[in-house]
Amino acid sequence: MLIDIVRLLRPHHYTKNLFIFLPAFFSFKLGDTNLLLVLGLTFIAFSLVASSIYVLNDYIDKNEDATHPTKSSRPIASGKINGPTAITTGLIIVSIGLLLGSYISSITLNLLLFYILMNVAYSLRLKHIPIIDLMVISLGFVIRLLSGSISVDIFLSKWVIVITFLLSLFLALAKRRDDVLVYERSKIKPRKVLDSYNLKLVDALILITASTTILAYILWSLSNDAINRLQSEYLYITSFFVILGVFRYLQITFVFEKSGSPTNILISDSVLQVILLSWILSFVYILY
Repeated sequence: MLIDIVRLLRPHHYTKNLFIFLPAFFSFKLGDTNLLLVLGLTFIAFSLVASSIYVLNDYIDKNEDATHPTKSSRPIASGKINGPTAITTGLIIVSIGLLLGSYISSITLNLLLFYILMNVAYSLRLKHIPIIDLMVISLGFVIRLLSGSISVDIFLSKWVIVITFLLSLFLALAKRRDDVLVYERSKIKPRKVLDSYNLKLVDALILITASTTILAYILWSLSNDAINRLQSEYLYITSFFVILGVFRYLQITFVFEKSGSPTNILISDSVLQVILLSWILSFVYILY
């Protein structure tokens, strides 16, 4: 039962919440232990709240998930955890997350509440509206970014917000492509909204978003705002690893057709890990 509850909370998805630390990374403040402590608490609060949303989604989608080739193994869909247990677990962890958020700051608490309301609306209605469903997912990553910025009072460049939104939209589209593939091959519809998608549309949107993400990053690295704020004219060099990373993800999406879970890709794909580490090291070398 305990293992199933842990699986229900999806702790491996907490890697998404690392976006909370990006404001500190881009502001030369990763060495500030007090700041990292606050960001760590924000990370925990957001992770707990996000887990409660996963519980809600799994409970609402349990019938659809039961017919999916991989989602059918989820604790609720498979019957390993019943409804009352899932709901009780969700309420407990969301309460702890909100209490922690209120301890950090009132604005952090408000962002967590907005994230909850947005995702409840997504679970009940917005996920059935094509295009809007993807926008909501991407907005969730922007909220993570803002939470990290506001919790420690760090200025956040508009460029960074735009890049975060575009990158998360790119990943969401790649994930949606996997859903479309499952639907077209097995005729099993894991999401009702898939009636409004096909491979041609999703592939076109992926390529547009990938190109825009790369362009936005290059423009940011060359902008006077970034150069003056980070005191370096060589930020554009890091664009090489961004381009390489996007290309690798496109290969995973179009060639290997394994884009169903961005989190699992990041955890399992050693090539992408090396590219990400190289980007971080090049950034650290230039800035620090």
